[in-house]
Amino acid sequence: MSVIKPEIDTLLEKTEHNPFLLCSVASKRACDINNMLRGQHLRVVAIQDVDDITTMVSGEDTTSIAMNELADGKLGYVQDDFDEAIRDTNVTIAE
Repeated sequence: MSVIKPEIDTLLEKTEHNPFLLCSVASKRACDINNMLRGQHLRVVAIQDVDDITTMVSGEDTTSIAMNELADGKLGYVQDDFDEAIRDTNVTIAE
């Protein structure tokens, strides 16, 4: 899979040209979308006797949805929260 639309340059502009930040934001949102869809599916199954419903969201996978939301300005992040979350993740292990 490759990111064609939205263009990678547009996505990087939204995340301070930081590929790690781009992947982190998109991954978190894709997981949130998956959880939301799973929750909706479970509610439908609880109501129906037969599970015959397939959840569809515009025919796109959740990562594509997240990338489009980021490019459209619907998805963002708080820089201070991001900095705090990764502060100690770049630690070198001494041999």
